[in-house]
Amino acid sequence: MQQVTRDIPAAIAALQAHFGERASSGQSQREQHAHTTTWIAPELPDLVVFAESAADVQRTVQICAEHRCPVIPFGVGTSLEGQLNAPEGGISIDFSRMDQVLEINAEDLNVTVQPGITREALNIALRDTGLFFPIDPGANASIGGMTATRASGTNAVRYGTMRENVLALEIVNAQGQIVHTGTRAKKSSAGYDLTHLMVGSEGTLGLSTAITLRLQGIPERIVSGSATFPSIDAACKTVIDTIQLGLPVARIELLDPMQVQACNQYSQLSLPEAPLLLVEFHGSDATVDEQIAQFGELAADHGCNQIDTADSLEERNRLWQARHDAYWAARALKPGCTAHSTDACVPISRLAECISETREDLDANGLTAPILGHVGDGNFHVLLLLDESDTDEITRAKGVVERLAARAIGMQGTCTGEHGIGQGKQAYLRDELGEAVPMMAAIKRALDPDNILNPGKIFSL
Repeated sequence: MQQVTRDIPAAIAALQAHFGERASSGQSQREQHAHTTTWIAPELPDLVVFAESAADVQRTVQICAEHRCPVIPFGVGTSLEGQLNAPEGGISIDFSRMDQVLEINAEDLNVTVQPGITREALNIALRDTGLFFPIDPGANASIGGMTATRASGTNAVRYGTMRENVLALEIVNAQGQIVHTGTRAKKSSAGYDLTHLMVGSEGTLGLSTAITLRLQGIPERIVSGSATFPSIDAACKTVIDTIQLGLPVARIELLDPMQVQACNQYSQLSLPEAPLLLVEFHGSDATVDEQIAQFGELAADHGCNQIDTADSLEERNRLWQARHDAYWAARALKPGCTAHSTDACVPISRLAECISETREDLDANGLTAPILGHVGDGNFHVLLLLDESDTDEITRAKGVVERLAARAIGMQGTCTGEHGIGQGKQAYLRDELGEAVPMMAAIKRALDPDNILNPGKIFSL
């Protein structure tokens, strides 16, 4: 791609004239729209535009296209691999005010929303319909951000990821045109699957302005549980047996002893500080009881010495809130530290091996780093707690992250199960996908020839 001449000052002037107070160049606003949770330094945009409609997004992109000015989408800021940074400057479009449910189609089990609505707000809006949106990445992320990074989460083992749950998109492309990529039909063979090309593209191919999602019926009964094990290996092997048996667990999360300790201290729990699986079962009274009994037998085969269940909404919420607060709980283990989260995903048969080798690598390098994750689909996270003034510790941590990516890829897995590539994992993408990367770059060049949509993410052109 030839070097593009950008006229960012002209774009800023035009946007400020059009949007007035909804276009902010204040330092604090710019800083808020470039924060990261990695060792990647924040790279601030030049201007933040607060969009309130698809027309606002369209006009912003049209102005930026005219001046070849970069455009970086911003939801609620939960991305983890530098997706929000503006390495070439440009305009951050804040979608937080586009937070409405546009249409609920209860009979068809789908809903259309604006991208700025969060998953928690969406489920509150759906509460009276008897339906819910199941994807739960832990953080209260925006639906637009979850779509952009192809988010997963605690329910993925049963309900899938964003890839399986996005039916159609309305997007603004790099030329400022509004494009509809699909319909509300459950399936289609009409042309290229542009919807799922956009899901996971991290804002590099188009900006979502409306998203149509699959919904699920709220189960008749929900029971959560916790099971402790003598080792990480035993817990992982229980997960493997559970999946291979086809037991329809809705959630199955692993917390290593360090993470359990952090959750106990932060959330005032009294969980045994040993390798722990948090599980959840959905269905009728009879099927849930059967699932719990089957899971108990599998866990016992691997030395599980304690299983506790939580049937009431209050008990279940307390247990899962502790899981959702795991990031903040872990940070409290090492006050003054910075937390750097990384993830990997491997075939379920290699899960125990991958986690065990990663734990050994962390311990050998003297790093404080709890492990937890959505292990029902082979995905786990490492939360590195680091003193950023200690250059040696940072170097050791980067080495661990590099080896984890290589380990996962070597096991025919992926360097990222749900965080995305962004800026932070570009070095591993070619190792994982080989000649698919130039194919991706060709698609980017075709759809965004001036490279204005979130440039510098996924790969460099």
